[in-house]
Amino acid sequence: MKNKYTSIYSKLVLLIEEGKYEPGDTLPSEHELCAQFDTSRETIRKSLNLLAQNGYIQKVRGKGSVVLDHSKFEFPVSGLTSFKELANQLGKDFQTHVHELVVQQADSPVRERLNCKKTDNLWKITRTRVIAGEGIILDKDYIRQDIVPGLTKSICENSIYDYIENQLQLEISFAKKEIVVETVTEEDQQLLDLQGHQQVVVIRSYVYLSDATLFQFTESRHRPDKFQFVDFARRTKV
Repeated sequence: MKNKYTSIYSKLVLLIEEGKYEPGDTLPSEHELCAQFDTSRETIRKSLNLLAQNGYIQKVRGKGSVVLDHSKFEFPVSGLTSFKELANQLGKDFQTHVHELVVQQADSPVRERLNCKKTDNLWKITRTRVIAGEGIILDKDYIRQDIVPGLTKSICENSIYDYIENQLQLEISFAKKEIVVETVTEEDQQLLDLQGHQQVVVIRSYVYLSDATLFQFTESRHRPDKFQFVDFARRTKV
């Protein structure tokens, strides 16, 4: 049963991604899908639930399964999620290319951002994030070496946060983020597949451990047509 509904899910995803069903279209009814795939309604409902969970459709009462715009990846602004975790949630093929992994003393701008001394050693890590064959994020990380020792290219290709939490047994707690739009740099042009875009969305993050120690500053540069930056807000009375 599991193989059946995931197979149907994959076929429907392919139809959506190939444009057979465009944003705003309604998928065939459950009855029609049962006939199309020669299966039970329970199996079809599981397939549709999986489509909804992964952001391909929205079930609307009285209308059916409406196809959503899935051309942009949802980036949770308020969350503190690693790229690997985000890509796994999206169900996309991804790669991380490490261009630079060096230890250096903090220069003035980074020193001010991390509130550290000139003699403090920092990891500088430059990585391109590739989804579906396109480099769409350029991450530039600065991490205090005294707090996070032993980084390797393999760790940086996989997940630095996984290493920090599971190997070093440190608790990453919260981050402050700034979001701006900037003109592309020469480095952006070299390392990203910009497809003619002249601006990138830049998220600068200051990341803290559970004891409120600031240990990481990250500048994450995103191709603008590939992301929608989302948050959840609740109104409170004052």
